Amino acid sequence: MAANRPILWSQSSLTYIRVPSSASVILQRHILATCSWRVRSRPMDYPANERLLSTAGDLRMPFSDTVKYSILGISVALLLLALGILVWQAFRCCTTITRQDAVNRDLLCSVEKSRTRRSYSGAPCTRMENVSTEVRRLSRCLSGASYPTSESRQVDGEEQDTIKKVDGTIRFSIYYDQLQSQLVVTVLQVEGLLWPSQTCSLQPFVKLRLMWAGSVGVEVDDCTDKEGEGTAPILWTVLQEWRTRIVKGSCNPLFGDQFSCIMQEDKELHHINLKMEVRHFDKFSRHTVLGEVRVPLGQLNISYPLELQEDLKTPQKDLVGEVLLTLKFLPTSQRLEVGLLKVRTVLTEIYSDRALYARISVQCNQHKLRYQKTSAVAHSLVTVFNEVLMFSLPECPLEQCKISVSVYETHITRKLSKNLIGQLTLGKERNSQDKHWSLMMCSVRQPIAKWHGILI
Repeated sequence: MAANRPILWSQSSLTYIRVPSSASVILQRHILATCSWRVRSRPMDYPANERLLSTAGDLRMPFSDTVKYSILGISVALLLLALGILVWQAFRCCTTITRQDAVNRDLLCSVEKSRTRRSYSGAPCTRMENVSTEVRRLSRCLSGASYPTSESRQVDGEEQDTIKKVDGTIRFSIYYDQLQSQLVVTVLQVEGLLWPSQTCSLQPFVKLRLMWAGSVGVEVDDCTDKEGEGTAPILWTVLQEWRTRIVKGSCNPLFGDQFSCIMQEDKELHHINLKMEVRHFDKFSRHTVLGEVRVPLGQLNISYPLELQEDLKTPQKDLVGEVLLTLKFLPTSQRLEVGLLKVRTVLTEIYSDRALYARISVQCNQHKLRYQKTSAVAHSLVTVFNEVLMFSLPECPLEQCKISVSVYETHITRKLSKNLIGQLTLGKERNSQDKHWSLMMCSVRQPIAKWHGILI
C-alpha cells in the first residue's frame, strides 16, 4: 500500500505526506486547482525589476541649472582668490629678501666710505682732544729708561678707563612723522670700540631711552645741575626704553635695528632727549657701559629722516626721582635702622595697576648683608611708605658700611614683571653723602631724615 500512495510536495520545501488511497483523487484535484489559481494571480517578477531599474536611472538632482552654475562659479572664484593670495605672499617674500640685501650692501658701502671720509647729513660733529693728555701719554711711551711709579700707574689706569669708555662713534637716524605723530629711531652702526680684555670678546649692544624733562627737583647734596651751581636739578622720566640685538666679537658692529613710538600732544619735542648707551653684554646682567650719546630732539629738524654720527662720551647718571631717608644707629645693639618715608617721581600718566617698592641692602667691610624689601604702594607723584628696616651689623667699624637703595615699579596684576626706576648709594666712603652720615654719627640713637636723589 505504501507504493500506491501518492507523495505531495510544496513549492517552498519538500514535505512527504502519506494519505489513504480513497481520498487521493479528491486531494489531487484540490491541489491542482489551488496551484493554478496562484500562478494566474501572481504578476511577472522580471518586468517589475526592470521597471525599478529604469526609475532609478531617471533620478536627477532637485536643483535647477541656475543654482548649479552659481555653485560652480563660486568654487572657481574661491580657487582664483587662493591662487592670488599665494602669488602675493611669494612676491612679498622675494621683495623683502631683496630689500634686506640692498640695505646690507648700502651699510657695507657706507662703512667703506666712512673709513676714507666722514659725511654727515645733519650738523657736523666735532671731536675735541686734550692736547696735554696726549703729550703726557707720548712722553711716557718715549721715555722707557725708567719704570713708572705708582702715581703714574694710577694715572695710566684712569686714562685707560676713560679711553675704554669714550672711544668710538655711533651712527643713527631720527625721523618724526607728523601725520601719524610717530617718532622713528634707527641704530645703524657703532665704530671704533676698544676692548682691552683678553679673557672674553666684545659683545656690544645699544640701549636707548627716550627721556622727558619733568619738574624741578629739590636741592640735594648728591645731585648738582650740569649748567651751573646753585640751581636745582631737573627730574627726568623715561618714556620709552629699547635695546638692540647683541653682536658678538666685533668692535665695529652693524645693527640696523629700528624703533618707533607714538608721541602724545602734551609731550613736546623740545622737552625730550634721546639717550643711547653702548654696552658690553654680561650674562650676569652686569653690563659695562662703554659710552653714551645724548641728542636733544628740540634742536634738530627731524621732519625728514636725519642721519647723524656722534662721538661717544663719558656716561653720566640722570636724576629720575628723590627719596626721603632716615638713618639711625644703635651702638649698644650694633644695629642700623634705615627708614624709607617718601619717594617722589615724575609721572606723565597715572595708572591704577602700577605700584612702587624699594629694596635696601647694607654692605659692611665688603660683606653684603641680606637685603630687605618694603611693601608695594600705589605709584603716585609722591608715594608715601613710612617703613623702617633694621639691619644687624657685624663687629666692624661703621665707617666701612655702605647702604644701597633700589626703587622698582611693578604691576599689581603681573607681579613677576618689574622695572628699575633708579638707585642711590650712601655711606662714609662717598664724599657726597658725608653730611647725612656725619649727622647720624653725631646724633646717636636719633633718626636723621634727609632727601637723596635716585639716579639711572
